[in-house]
Amino acid sequence: MTRAASCELENELFKSVYDKTPDYVKNLNLIDFNNEGELVFTLKREYLNPYDAKKNPKGLGLKSWFEGYAKEARVSTAGIRGPQNILYPQDTRFPINLVGIILATLAKGLVLKQKYPDKQLIKLAGSEVRYNSALYLDAIARIQAALGIRTLTMPERRTMPIWLASFLAFKLDLAGGEYITSSHGISVKTATKDLNNQGSQYLPEESEEFVQKIQEIFDEVEKKGSYEIKIAAQNNPLIDELVLSKLNGGIDLYIEYLKSGAAANLEHLKKMENKILIECVGGCAYNTLSKVLEALEIDDKFAWNNTEEDPFFHSIGKYDHDPKGNKAFYDYSVDATVVAQKPDGTNYFPVIETLHYPELLKSYPLGTVVLITDPDHDRLTVCQIEAEGNTQTLDELGISYITLDKDRVLTVYTANQSFLMLMEYRMRQLKHSGKLYEHPRFMIKTTASALSWDEWGRHHDVRVVNVPVGFKEIANVMKKVELQMRENPNSEVIIEDVFGRKINLGIQPRLIFGGEESGGMIMGPEELIVSKAGRKAIAMREKSATEAIMVASALAAKLEKDNETLSQYLQHIFEAGNIKSMYDVREDISYYNESEPDIEKLKADKLEGEKQRTKNDLFYLSLAIGVKEGIVTLDNVKDILNDAFLTLEFDNLKSIKFVGDGTYLEFDNKYIEIRPSGTDAKTKAYGGGDNLEEITKYAKTLGNYSGERTLLHKKYISDDFYAKSKETAMEYYLSFVEKGADNTPFEIPGYDF
Repeated sequence: MTRAASCELENELFKSVYDKTPDYVKNLNLIDFNNEGELVFTLKREYLNPYDAKKNPKGLGLKSWFEGYAKEARVSTAGIRGPQNILYPQDTRFPINLVGIILATLAKGLVLKQKYPDKQLIKLAGSEVRYNSALYLDAIARIQAALGIRTLTMPERRTMPIWLASFLAFKLDLAGGEYITSSHGISVKTATKDLNNQGSQYLPEESEEFVQKIQEIFDEVEKKGSYEIKIAAQNNPLIDELVLSKLNGGIDLYIEYLKSGAAANLEHLKKMENKILIECVGGCAYNTLSKVLEALEIDDKFAWNNTEEDPFFHSIGKYDHDPKGNKAFYDYSVDATVVAQKPDGTNYFPVIETLHYPELLKSYPLGTVVLITDPDHDRLTVCQIEAEGNTQTLDELGISYITLDKDRVLTVYTANQSFLMLMEYRMRQLKHSGKLYEHPRFMIKTTASALSWDEWGRHHDVRVVNVPVGFKEIANVMKKVELQMRENPNSEVIIEDVFGRKINLGIQPRLIFGGEESGGMIMGPEELIVSKAGRKAIAMREKSATEAIMVASALAAKLEKDNETLSQYLQHIFEAGNIKSMYDVREDISYYNESEPDIEKLKADKLEGEKQRTKNDLFYLSLAIGVKEGIVTLDNVKDILNDAFLTLEFDNLKSIKFVGDGTYLEFDNKYIEIRPSGTDAKTKAYGGGDNLEEITKYAKTLGNYSGERTLLHKKYISDDFYAKSKETAMEYYLSFVEKGADNTPFEIPGYDF
C-alpha cells in the first residue's frame, strides 16, 4: 500500500482496497506526475478495450469507462461523481480515475479554445480534501497550461471551498473553473464539478459538448492507433498562484460581498456571550472560514472541531459493520441529517453518532448552537443544546434530537426547518433596516424542499419559484431573471416555474433566498453583484455554508439576547404565518453498498440496483407523463394508485406532475415526491405536510415500492408509452431549462491581472 492510514478503521478500508485491486492495476505506470518536467501521455488503441492478460495486457477498458462517464455528464445534478480507487488512482475500472480526469480536462480545454480562438483564456482550479485531490488538481492545471490556458490556483495549491471557486469564476470573469469534490458523499467518492463562466455548474448541453470531444479523440485513436496529450511542466508560468495570492485567496472580494448582504448586520453577534461551535468534519471549511471571521472581527465568538484536513473525515459517518449488523466497512457519508435504523428498528443519526457529541459538548452551556458544514463547505446543518424538558414540544414540532445527558438534548434541524428560520430572520433584518420594501422579493427553491417555504412566501408576499433538484437549476433561474432585468429594466419580471406556473416577480426584484432541502442555500444582496468586467448578478451561483453561517450566527446571537431557543423561534414562525405544513421527511433508499471495495461486485450491484430504481421511477413517471399528454386522467391515476397501495389513500390527490427529475404528487394536505438518482442506484422520497406520521408512511411506502406494474397500470399505460416515458420526460425538462434562458455569449474580457 502507498498510503499510511490514520486509524484502524481507515487501515481496514485501505487493506480491503489493496486486496481487491488486481496486480496489473497495481503495476500500472501510465504517467508519472512526480516528474515535474514536461510530459506526454500517449493514448493507445489498446487502452480503449478491456484488459486481457493474454490478448490485451495493456487494456484499460476506456470505452466502457466512457459509456458510464458520458451518461453521468448528461444528467448530473452536482458534478460528475463516482467512486475511485483511493490507493491506485490510475485504475480505470472506477468511474473517477486519473486517465478520465486527463481526458475530460483536455476535452473541456479543446472546446473552450474552439469557442474562443486567439483569446487569452483563464480558468480556476481548486479542490477540497478528498483522496488524490492534489494529484487531480496538478493534472488539470498542467494539461490546461499545455493547451495555453492560464490556470489560477490557491497559493501552494491549498484547498478552497466550492463557493469561493464559483464566486471567483464570476467575479473575475473567468472562462470557467474545475473543482474536485463529492460534497458530503462517502470518502471513496470524488468528482469534478465543472464550472462555467458564471461560476455555475454545467447544464446538460454544456456537458454534452465536451463529451462529444472525448468521443472525437477516441475516434482518432481508433483510426490512427494513438493520440498524444501534452502535459506542461509543474512550474509552467501559465499555472498562476500569484493572482489569488494578491487577492488574499479571494477572501477580500468575498468579504465585500458578504457585507452587502448576509453579513450586513452583526451587532448582536459581536456582543454574544456563548460561543458557537463550528464542526468542520475534516474538510476545507476552517482554512477559509477562519480568515473570513477574523476579517469581520467576530472570530472570538466561535469554537471549532475537526479543523485538520483529513480525506477520511476523522472517521465521521464510518462503521465497521453495515446497517444489518454484518461485519464490513460501511460509510454513511458526512451528511449529518442522514437517518438510519438500528437492527431493533429504532431510528438514529449515524453520522452525528460518530461525532461523539455527548462527550464533546459536556462543557458547553444550554443554548449553544452547533453549525455542521461538509468537506467542500457548501452545506450547513444547524443544531442546538436544549433542556431535556422541552422534548414534548420538540416532538410536536417535528424537530429531531439526540440525548446528550439526563438534562440536555441536542436538536438537529433539517435544512427545511433551519432555512425557514434563516429566511425569516433575513426578512426581519431587511425590515429593521428599512430596505425590505425597496424591491419586490422572491425565492427560488427546489420542488423537494418544504411546503412550509411556499406557505411562508405567500404569507409575506414573497414570490416562490420552484425548480428541479440541483443548485444549477437555481442558478439557471437567476440568469433568466437577470436577462429580463437587463433587457427591460423598467418592466415586470415574469418567470415560469417547473410546475408550469407563470410568476410575476415585479420590477427589479431581489432574491431573499435560494436553496434546497439538502442543506445548500444562498441569499442575494441588496445591490447587484458586479464582476470586474461589469456583468451583474442577483446572487451567486453556488450554495455557500459561509453565507448560511453568517445569518445563522446572527440569528443565534439575537435569540441569546432574547433568551429564546431556535425551537421557540421556529414555533413562532409557524404560528405567526399560519403555516400548516410544519413537517417534512426524506427517505433515502440505496439499492447497494457504495462502500464495496471490489469494483466488479460494486458495478454489478449498482447495475442491479439501477434496474430497481428505474422500475420504481417509471411506475410513477409514466402516470405523470400520461396525464400531461392526455393518455390518462387524474381519476385513472387515483384508481391505479389505490389499487397498488391498499394501505394508502389517494382520493384527495390533486395532481401528479413531472418536475424535471422526479414525480410530484400533490394532495390536499401534503406532497410526496419520488425522485430517482440520475447517476446512482438510489431513490429519494420526499414529503411535506401537516401530519408527520402520514407523510412518513407515504414516503416510505412509495419510495420503497418495487415498481412492479399492476394490471390496472398496464390497462391505462401501454408498454410502448411506458418505455418511452423517460425520454419524453427529458424533452420536457430540456424545454423548461431553455425557456427564457440567457444564452448571451460570454465575451472574454481584457484581463488586467
